[in-house]
Order: sequence, then structure tokens, then C-alpha cells
Amino acid sequence: MMPPAKKEVRPSSRGGRIRTPAFVKNQRGVKNWKEVGAWLAWRGIEDIECITPDQAGVARGKMMPSKKFTSNTSLALPSAVFMTTISGGYPENGNGFNYPEDDGDLKLMPDLSTLTVVPWEEDPTAAVICDLVHQDGRSVEFTPRNVLKRVLAAYDKRGLKPVVAPEIEFYLVRKNPDPDYPLTPPVGRSGRAIGGGAGYSIAGVNEFDELIDDIYHFSESQGLEIDTLIHEEGAGQLEINLRHGDPIELADQVFMFKRTIREAALKHEIYATFMAKPIQGQPGSAMHIHQSIIDKKTGRNVFSAEDGSETEAFFHFLGGMQKHVPNALVMFAPYVNSYRRLTQSASAPVNNKWGYDNRTTAFRVPRSDPAARRVENRIPSSDANPYLAMAASLACGLIGMTNKIKAEPPVLTTANAAEIDLPRSLLEAVDLFEADEELCALLGKSFAATYAAIKRAEFETFMEVISPWEREYLLLNV
Repeated sequence: MMPPAKKEVRPSSRGGRIRTPAFVKNQRGVKNWKEVGAWLAWRGIEDIECITPDQAGVARGKMMPSKKFTSNTSLALPSAVFMTTISGGYPENGNGFNYPEDDGDLKLMPDLSTLTVVPWEEDPTAAVICDLVHQDGRSVEFTPRNVLKRVLAAYDKRGLKPVVAPEIEFYLVRKNPDPDYPLTPPVGRSGRAIGGGAGYSIAGVNEFDELIDDIYHFSESQGLEIDTLIHEEGAGQLEINLRHGDPIELADQVFMFKRTIREAALKHEIYATFMAKPIQGQPGSAMHIHQSIIDKKTGRNVFSAEDGSETEAFFHFLGGMQKHVPNALVMFAPYVNSYRRLTQSASAPVNNKWGYDNRTTAFRVPRSDPAARRVENRIPSSDANPYLAMAASLACGLIGMTNKIKAEPPVLTTANAAEIDLPRSLLEAVDLFEADEELCALLGKSFAATYAAIKRAEFETFMEVISPWEREYLLLNV
């Protein structure tokens, strides 16, 4: 929702004129609680969504009247919310995970810098992203936003600040209320179902002009910055690139973008899906993460020396990625469906190689000037929780720089047709994750145990389902 009318000044009770504070016009965020009331009042906000990402990146939280939000109300969620599988179940105890017997409350602490309108709601509504703390004020180690903050704190201790830029792919598909039927591409403005092979096609984007306009309008009203939007190779597959910045801010933006895109699509009677592989025979959807590291004292990119050449830190960051990313794959490919995207000779990498401007490698170094030198992690799929994917990727690079892990030589040819360097299944990925003690310690041991337990439980739930493949090939043949 946009402000009703732009009133720069208004008459006072004494006949004077009171100037509207500049901060109330901020599309995203205020500095303190004193500014919240005026920001809400200027927009006529009636309700507030206090939300936070769970382990899957799903928005969880509470809604309340705006007056209650500004009255020092204490907010809480059960700890079980962050131990829930994608299907709503709970993992078994074991392997370091123990479900809390009291299921005690965790306090929601609004991050006022994220306060924004919810433009698709009919009633004037705002949303704010919250952090989780224990009742005594301690940070909750196993919640996704805090996991990313923990990794960033480890960089900060070394005088470093990561900068990231995510790219998110997704599909538009026809509404499909029956999960037994395959997903199909939507019909665009031409009246025909969208076909594949339309990479970077402007006509492909124009098929969804009105939907894309809504995405832009919704994003602008929330203060979300889209850098570019393109049509990808898949039928009805689009990609949005975000401008580089602070990892927490960018993870917040991806979190909000997913909600925004889904809501804009529903307005046009179609679905937007971030499944890694929603349609058989079509490319998967990725969430590529570009990463560079800044020296906080000098403001320089530590990947580049003063003469513009690559530094040891650059190669050590790559070395850490090569060694530890396979162990962190469960955070980049978190579901059984994710592994359908990771296949040989496809656009998604199944290796741990790196190369200069080589899209067949897991870690691509785009061509750039020295100040913008960066490493693109091409492994994460779009179904990954953005907070956890960024935390894992940056953690692997930091371990490499800390331990001075040497990177292998760059690959100059196609890297995705040879051996597979990554786990091929969810359970294998969980095993490797739990075995990497250094990675788990950096991410937080309670998080690692909780996340692994959830993934094992999700796999067991999946194994209860009989697939069409089994009915087609086994029913009458075995």
C-alpha cells in the first residue's frame, strides 16, 4: 500500500505548519521505536505481521493490531517452530538432537530496519522481520537468521566484511491443486502455453508483462531493489538478480522476494514456485551467490592486491569452498527434489571445481575489474533457505582463509561431464555434513544437530510416498 496523499506539511493547532519528518517516507525501515508510531500512522497501517524465517525459509510469526505492536507487547513463538519438517512433522531424538520437553517460548525481537508495507493486502498492513532470543536475552543458535549472523561475527573478528549478490531463478506454472498431476507451463498473453529454450528472450518476459509490473510495484513499495530480470531457459522460468550488499540485508530481501513473487503470481491465477526441479525435462532453478570479502580498515577487496592481481586470500577462499562445500550441500540442496537438478551435463554443477568465467564449474570467477573480483557459488538451488545458503557458503570460504587451504588449478574446459564430486542423495549429504566438525562448529552445533535431524525426518516422510515411476515400471514387470 502506498501513502494516501503526500503531505509535506500540515497545519498545527496554533495555525502554524508542522513539517512531516523525512523518516516516515522511508519505504523500508526506521531507526528506533520512537519513529515506528509516526511511520505507521502516516500510512494508516492497521495490522503488523511479525515474521521470521524457519529452517525451510517459510515465514512464521504473529499478526497483531498496530496499536498493540507499539505498546511494548512481548512476542514469543514455541521453540518447536524451528524444529519442524517441511510437511509439519517433527524429527526423532538422536545424533545430538533432543526435542525440548517443555517446548519453551523464544522471544521475537523485531528488527526495525526491516519494517515495510505488505502491498498485496487489502487492509493497510506492514511487516517486520524478527530475530529470536531466549527468555534471558541470549541469541538462539539454531534459528536461520542467527546462524548467518554467527558466521558474519566470525568474519568481523578478523576485521572482514562479506559482500554478496544473489540471483534467484523460479518457475511460473499453471495452478495445480492436485499434487498427483505434473506441473505445466502457464499460458502467457499470446494465449499459448510457454515453451522452453527462451533464455534471455525479451518476448518471453513480455508474455507476463502485467505480472512482472506487479512484481516491480510490490518490490518498490517494500524498498526491495531488483537489479535485473530475465527469462531463463526453462518454460516459464524467470530469474531476478539483486544488487550486492550486506548478507543479512540480502537474505532478508530474498526472503521477502519469495513472498512477493508468489503473491503477485496468485493475483494472476498462476503459481510461482522455487522448487529446484518442478518440471521433468526442464532445467532446474538455482540461487547463485556472488561473494567478495572487504577489509574493514581499508575498504579494499581482499581478493585483489594493490597491483590488481589475485591474493592468497582469494585462492584460500576458493580452497575452502572446494573442500567444504560438498559437506555443506544439504544446506544448498535441502530436499529430495533438489538432487534432481544436480545431474551430469546439465547447467547445474555436480563438481567442486572452479574456473574463470566457466559456467560448468561449481565456483565461477566472473570477469571483472580487481575491485569487483568475486566468487560465484553456482551450487545452491532456489529452494534453499537464503540465510542458511549464504551462511554455509561464507563459512566454507572462511575456513579456507583461516586454514590457508590451497585451491586446485582452475578448470579451462567443460567440468560437468566427468566425475561427480558431490553427494548424490539427501541422506549422503546429511552424513557428510555431520562429519565435518569444523563446519558444524562454525555454524553452531545445536543448529547442525537440529538441521540434520529435520532432514533425516523429511527423507523418511518422502520414502512413504509411492511415485508414478514405481507404478509404471514395477507394477506389472517385477
